[in-house]
Amino acid sequence: MGVLEKAIEFESRKHVYKSTNEKIVASREVKNLILDLNEIYKENKDTEIMDMMKRLTVIKRKVEKRLKGRQN
Repeated sequence: MGVLEKAIEFESRKHVYKSTNEKIVASREVKNLILDLNEIYKENKDTEIMDMMKRLTVIKRKVEKRLKGRQN
């Protein structure tokens, strides 16, 4: 399975992470996907890849926000 297919599959997945471990794994997975897509984007300059990276970044930020919890 290529990077693009993995990114599409991750994006279409439900993002309900019950445990902290699931959130950590999801955060790492989406980070690696974004970095891999970035390498492809550097070569192709395809706007669809950039849009996909932006959507994945939004998901990553939401997961990391839930990981950090509320700050007092």
